[in-house]
Amino acid sequence: MDETTPHTSALDVVVVGLGYVGLPLALEGCLAGMSVAGLDRNPEVVAGLRDGRSHVDDLSDADITRMLSSGFEATSEPSVISRARVVVICVPTPLTADGGPDLTAVLGATADVAAWLRPETLVVLESTTYPGTTEELVLPRLEASGMRVGEDFFLAFSPERIDPGNPHFGLRNTPKVVGGVTPACQRRAVEFYSGVVDKVIEAKGTREAEMAKLLENTYRHVNIALLNEMVRFCHELGIDLWNVIECASSKPFGFQAFHPGPGVGGHCIPIDPKYLSHQVQAKLGYSFRFVELAQEINNGMPGYVVHRIQDLLDKQGKALSRSSVLLLGVTYKPDIADERESPAVPVAAKLLAKGAKVSYHDPFVATWTASGAALERVADLHRAMGSADVVVLLQPHSSYDGAMIVAGSSQVLDTRGWLPTAPNVERL
Repeated sequence: MDETTPHTSALDVVVVGLGYVGLPLALEGCLAGMSVAGLDRNPEVVAGLRDGRSHVDDLSDADITRMLSSGFEATSEPSVISRARVVVICVPTPLTADGGPDLTAVLGATADVAAWLRPETLVVLESTTYPGTTEELVLPRLEASGMRVGEDFFLAFSPERIDPGNPHFGLRNTPKVVGGVTPACQRRAVEFYSGVVDKVIEAKGTREAEMAKLLENTYRHVNIALLNEMVRFCHELGIDLWNVIECASSKPFGFQAFHPGPGVGGHCIPIDPKYLSHQVQAKLGYSFRFVELAQEINNGMPGYVVHRIQDLLDKQGKALSRSSVLLLGVTYKPDIADERESPAVPVAAKLLAKGAKVSYHDPFVATWTASGAALERVADLHRAMGSADVVVLLQPHSSYDGAMIVAGSSQVLDTRGWLPTAPNVERL
């Protein structure tokens, strides 16, 4: 299909933004028998999808081929929106320099939708943002066309809940929260999502749906910070926090286990709570102290990891500035290639700043940089572990053999509590 001459038939859904959120939604739509198109401004993404290549961890090339066989279209031409019964906006919302959400992509996608909006279309925003975005920013831009929400077109917010690499929960079996601007909008949105997910949860409105996503990730952010602070003083007190967590987890009610680590990463936990904190400060004039404290604690963990590495070397009579450190696993979570906001980056940067020789191994990452420097990716893991002064496990990919890491290393810092207990292994 030529880019300038798209098909003219109607589409059940057009997904705007074909990343970690949009592409799985497009797949589920195809599997549900819907006619689906995907709009993305990146021509390389579009070309790859047309050739049957996936660029996200959760979808294989075979999944893309299956989508294409069902009639899926990938395009960079926004006029495809004019053929849609449903348009779902799944574009990224990174942070601005002052900690607020960068809504450039959302506003750009909204402008495209407004330009090609047709009567009776349902528009859904899935991009994570602060409460009020749907009705304060998206709605007036769509109504500028002269059409009215709830009568001529329909608008809702439904937070994405994709957990990349999760083997148990995907888009279909994760309940979908939906909040419409009007009751008619709610009905249309519930009807649409009921066709692609197993269960729909109806929020009171768009602001409640927007806030639900921020609550979910703020909850995780704060609880991880609690454990990250505890791991520091437990180490000083000679208490094995990992065993403490194991014991506390035996309680069948009132407790959910979280774990310490080298910091938080990904597209949600380090980012989403900042949206809420920024909005509270901007609109109400006071700080969201829990979030700000959690941010401070979690941001300090890469420095604490380096401090612990330095302690291990001191015990061996070695200086960090003349030592070699091998980092294992530099993605933000196990078994995916996603490096967004990975705490491995500040860990490496701080080690380099202290003069250490830093190398890494990760089965999902072929090239990697920190502080603008390309780091060596070791080809022979066994040999690299044997020659490193300290091996640091940052991410326990399933392909790693814990016993082999312990046996092949002179000294290991385990930041995830994953390795077998051994004299040469120290947990964070």
